[in-house]
Amino acid sequence: MHATRWATYGMVIGIALVSASCGESPLGPDQGIAWTDSTFDFSGELIAFESQRDGNREIYLMTPDGTDGINITNNPAEDGDAAWSPDGSKIAFASTREGNTEVYVMDVDGSNVTRLTTDTAIDRFPSWSPDGSKIAFATDRDGDFEIYLMDPDGSNPVRLTGDPGEDTEPAWVAGGSKIVFSSTRSGNSDVWIMNADGSNPVDLTNDPSFDGSPTVLSSSGTIAFVSDRAGENLDLYTMDLDGSNVYRVTTDPAEDFDSSWMGDGTRLVFDTNRNGNWDIYTVEPSGAYLVRLTSNPADDESPVWRP
Repeated sequence: MHATRWATYGMVIGIALVSASCGESPLGPDQGIAWTDSTFDFSGELIAFESQRDGNREIYLMTPDGTDGINITNNPAEDGDAAWSPDGSKIAFASTREGNTEVYVMDVDGSNVTRLTTDTAIDRFPSWSPDGSKIAFATDRDGDFEIYLMDPDGSNPVRLTGDPGEDTEPAWVAGGSKIVFSSTRSGNSDVWIMNADGSNPVDLTNDPSFDGSPTVLSSSGTIAFVSDRAGENLDLYTMDLDGSNVYRVTTDPAEDFDSSWMGDGTRLVFDTNRNGNWDIYTVEPSGAYLVRLTSNPADDESPVWRP
């Protein structure tokens, strides 16, 4: 599955439940019904995600209980890879709106869209440093995907990695001294960590399985990631910053992908195809209290909790 999911991402963005342990809550209020955009509150706790419910991939915002939401990109191009700024006022994202995939930034309501990268290559996976002074991103401008840094206005791009493997999905550690990322440099996809200047890369998972899509909880440094080490499907796992204390969060035979931490670390939001298409759920890091947020016939993916 992960190969298919990655291929889909390469094509779409890269052309160029009330149980105390493991039960599922009743469906969230989304139920596939159109949301009312005119009264949406942009000031509160929000989850950004990708959806094709309007015919192409767009970035949406919704409340953490799934009761209200809005399309903030509303563009005929493909928009995805949403990344919140540390203060929650802006979202960096990838879009094909000017031909090839570039990184852009916009205000939380979708206004003031500004293009940050202008390379003919694919630029994806933006990630803000904890102090907001840098954005890490992945690009294939050197022939394969490497991780770069740039200023928040797109200036001063600096290459951090230089390996023949594919380095993608950067995620910052609190304090900004290190970056966690996905890489195939060991022959398969693993989760790695490096200093913020690209030095001292270390393979944290070092497993023959597929490991990727890391996200870091700022308060503790706990990493959530996906892996198929327990079988043919992908599940959510957590581990410490040194790769120890690996814990399996989900155990469903479907595919679970693209997790993000709630700010206080009490829940993870993720997407899964356990009901036939990709929907968004939340779960406690223990694996308890699974709650479904979306139930639209279109695919809802890549959720990211507002800081």
